[in-house]
Amino acid sequence: MKNTALLLIDLQNDYFPGGRMELSGAEEALINAEKLLNYAREKGVYVIFMQHFAVQPEATFFLPDTAGAQLHESLVPFEHEPVLKKNYPNSFRETGLEDYLLLNSISQLFICGMMSHMCVDATVRAAFDKDYSCILAHDSCATRSLQFLNQTVDAKDVQTAFMAALSARYAQVLNTSECLEILDKQDRK
Repeated sequence: MKNTALLLIDLQNDYFPGGRMELSGAEEALINAEKLLNYAREKGVYVIFMQHFAVQPEATFFLPDTAGAQLHESLVPFEHEPVLKKNYPNSFRETGLEDYLLLNSISQLFICGMMSHMCVDATVRAAFDKDYSCILAHDSCATRSLQFLNQTVDAKDVQTAFMAALSARYAQVLNTSECLEILDKQDRK
């Protein structure tokens, strides 16, 4: 599958229990992301890790040189798998992502990661605008509750709203099993 890549966004320690920005459903999303990663490696799909470093003075998590900014220990990149550093929600902004995709003639992205309402959303929308075909594994993503107008929006509702919005135009939004089925069908061609 020469034109396909798996993009894993910000699966970093601060999003997991004990981290500075624990997300709802992070551990379940990680299990599914690992399934996608293992299958991608087995089938020779390109694998790209995005790693966020917060450089804004007011940042409270993903601080450089902290354990929280490191990729989760269960996701150890292979030597040939790039780990691209980023400082913004959009994985394309001021990173080498687009150059890497162009260099390797990648036109289709399977995407998973964190946070659904921030970096995943920004990256999927940017990829769509750049004419990449996007397939988003919704159960391989996690988010958190948000506050708006003195109301708390539950993480489950945030996740549902963002996945619904992205599925309307920007990506095919599927569960991990459905993503694996698509990869399997493409591999047999």
